[in-house]
Order: sequence, then structure tokens, then C-alpha cells
Amino acid sequence: MARNFYVGVDVGGTKIAAALADQKGRILAREKTPTPRGVKPKQILKVIAGLIKSVVAQHGLRLKDINGVGVGAPGIIDPKGRRVVSAPNISLSGYALANKLFSVLGVKVRLGNDVNLGVLGERWLGAAKGAGNLVGIFPGTGVGGGVIVGGRMLVGAHGAAAELGHLIVQPGGPLCGCGNRGCLEALSSRSAIEREIRRAQGSRDKAPIKSKVLAKGLKSKDALITGVMRRACEHLGAACVSLRHVFDPELFLLGGGLVEACGDFIVPIVQRSLDRDPFFKKVGRCRVVASKLGDDATMLGAVALVRRP
Repeated sequence: MARNFYVGVDVGGTKIAAALADQKGRILAREKTPTPRGVKPKQILKVIAGLIKSVVAQHGLRLKDINGVGVGAPGIIDPKGRRVVSAPNISLSGYALANKLFSVLGVKVRLGNDVNLGVLGERWLGAAKGAGNLVGIFPGTGVGGGVIVGGRMLVGAHGAAAELGHLIVQPGGPLCGCGNRGCLEALSSRSAIEREIRRAQGSRDKAPIKSKVLAKGLKSKDALITGVMRRACEHLGAACVSLRHVFDPELFLLGGGLVEACGDFIVPIVQRSLDRDPFFKKVGRCRVVASKLGDDATMLGAVALVRRP
């Protein structure tokens, strides 16, 4: 049997998902499970390996029929794609996840940052299909990013490139979780939007305001939600203008739960910010698009990663 099958895995802080796909990215089987909390890395490894074996078996295959496994994990991944250097909300920091999975499965394993792979998946089969130069920004609880230049994912000297959520947009602005002030994440993430809404309400409620609630507020023209969202989008637009000056991409890809729920509001504001930039007036328009693959983006990006020579 030709080994034209791959497994893509998305390791998140709340859930781990795996999908079996063919070489064209068609998903043949999938499975997910909650991410175990407060456990050692080897227990997370066991869960990941179990999901991989399960989706392979669902399609009547064996591990030896698989050409490779791609894994997307949060945080900083070393440039060689072997080890999780640092990861938020999951106990994998310093763990050689790719090497450990290879030892368990006996198949090729490649590891990448989850948002980077989400961008890669959208470039392969989604909203950014075929783009050689693009910038992806995924606002959610935080703000993740990914940059592709000349068809190659930018990872940097230490695997920490394209941490676009920590681009400083407003010096002296709100404190970010990274320790700096005025980062894009502190201004345009769902958490930042939630903070500003609670502040305006004078509320101490710490329950998350979900993206669907924000979408309903926009639809009903709620003045507070609309105003806070507009300011967050303007900061996002300003960041995109600066990033265009650095990378000159064909397009900006916006993704994540916030964009999935509120993209019709967010995308036009960011597009207008780019269109107003006088520096690029004679060069041509840079499009802003919303992602299309949803929760499958990182898994398909992981497949795309492991398919590469």
C-alpha cells in the first residue's frame, strides 16, 4: 500500500485533536479529547499517541501505513521542530515532543507552533491558498501570528519569530501578559476587549465574554460593545499597516474564534486602515481575508508541514 496518509495533531490548552488525511488534505478520520490538566509531559504524550493510533485504526490502517505525523503546539518551538521551548497553559515546556513521539510511533514526526501551522493550513487549502507572502494574525484569548515569506514559514533564530501579539502598538498602554505595555495582545485580543467592557461597566465579573456574545452585541448595535470592538480593530489595523511596511505581503489573513464570530465587522476596519496608508498608494492593494478552515486549520497545517521534503 502506498504511504500517502498523514496525521495532523492540534495540541491546545483545552483540547487535543487529531485527523487522518490523504496527500490532498482530505480528512478521512478525526478525534479529539480534553487536554489533561496538572499532569507530566509523558502523560500528554500518551494521550497524543493514543489519538494518532485511533484515527489511523478508524480508517483500517496501521502506523506503518502512515507517511508522517505533524503536530502543532502552543508556545515557542525550537527552529528544528523537535522541542517545545516554552508553552503557556500546558505542561510541555522543555519537552522534546517530536523525538518522544517518534520513539513511541516509529514514524516521521514534525513539530511546529500551532498558529504558524494554522496559517500554513490556510495557505494550503483555505482563504490564503497559494499565497507566497502573507501575514496571519489570530486574535483570541491572546493574539497569535504567523508569517510566510517566499513560500517559507518564518521561524527565527530561536523559534520565536512572528509573535505578532507582542508588537508594541501603544507605548505605555495596558500591561500585557508578557510584561510589556501596549502590545497588540493587550489591545486587540478578546481578553482585552472583555477587560475594556468590564471597566466601562464598572464590573468585577471575571467570567469570559465569549466571541458569540460580542457578535450578538454588534448585530444589535450595542453602543458599548461596538465602541470597544471598533477601537480594538483600529489598533489591529495600525499593527497591520506597520507589518505591511516590514513584510510587503500579498494579503493579511485574520483567524481565530473572535474573527470567526465577528469577521464581518473586523475585516473591513482593518482593510480601511491598510487602504489609507499613503506609502503603498502606488503599489497596489493588500487584501484582508478571514480564515476558512476553522478548527481544522492547524491540523491541516501540520499535515502540510510533514508533507514537505
